[in-house]
Amino acid sequence: MKKVKLGKSDIAVSAMTVGCWPFGGGDYWGEQSQKDVDSVVGAALDLGVNAFDTAEMYNGGESERSLGIALKGKRDKAVVISKIGPSNCHNVRKHCLASLERLGMDYLDVYMLHWPINKLAVEHFTSDKNIIETPPTVEAAYQQLDELKKEGLIRSIGMSNFGRTQMEEVVATGVQVDVNEMSYNIVSRAIEGEIAPYCIQNNISIIGSMGLQQGLLAGIYKTVEDVPPHQAHSRHFSQERGKGTSRHYEEGAEKELFEVVDELRKIADDLHVHIAQLSIAWILKKPFMASTLVGSRNINELKMNVEACSLEISNETEALIDKISQPVLDILGFNPDYYEHSSKSRIY
Repeated sequence: MKKVKLGKSDIAVSAMTVGCWPFGGGDYWGEQSQKDVDSVVGAALDLGVNAFDTAEMYNGGESERSLGIALKGKRDKAVVISKIGPSNCHNVRKHCLASLERLGMDYLDVYMLHWPINKLAVEHFTSDKNIIETPPTVEAAYQQLDELKKEGLIRSIGMSNFGRTQMEEVVATGVQVDVNEMSYNIVSRAIEGEIAPYCIQNNISIIGSMGLQQGLLAGIYKTVEDVPPHQAHSRHFSQERGKGTSRHYEEGAEKELFEVVDELRKIADDLHVHIAQLSIAWILKKPFMASTLVGSRNINELKMNVEACSLEISNETEALIDKISQPVLDILGFNPDYYEHSSKSRIY
């Protein structure tokens, strides 16, 4: 398993990062047995996957708790990434210690600010009007993160869902930031515009999230009607498709989206690989990607995803996939916030 160092740190992560959002179970992903979590985490480590991504908000902290149980006795083999919500950055230490307690660990390898600090982003994390109206500053938040790093509570500082201008604000604080975690897959290519070039110029690694677009690029859904409403609330889908969960009020790119999936199936069949493996291999072909975050809820899914990390597609196949997905990029554009209307992005 290929490993890449994050930014200027000495932390090397595997090409695949295990997405731990389903761990602990919850309304969004449904039940998740601890037995399966233990099996997936143990097998991942055996297969050379060392990176695990969680957050304080995932399933009300149960994701962190579940991951901690699975890594008991194996902590030294893992790179553990967790995230703090922007509404909690008035007291970063308190929330970092709470995450560590749930994980049963005494340090985090990477600690990220989950979303940029702006009113629209903060509103998704709290209803406290005082925090919404007077959120913490970027400078104060990253100064606290830097202090935690100096104390050894965290090894590396990151950000998640930060755009070009927002990254510039963080870099201006003088705090070393090694990684930006951003949505990136065949039908979510917005970071190619300004974000990836800026990261390359400033030695900030990118870990891609939503590698399989919540199962769409794994070929789970044959038609748009098959997609569960709560997983159809991004700008990829029409406003009506989300049935109360969408808030972007745009028309989506459903026809173009499933044309991409159909074409990907054909390419995957020609290459004798699974469509999910092709989707992962395409991401890892991009030189600006350090790792891709993929959910694996059982051993079979994990093994298939790991195999994809050693699958090398040709330049011609990469270019073909770029071409067939271009219509989706043309519609959705280079705005990487796939959940708000393009005119009021939380990411800029």
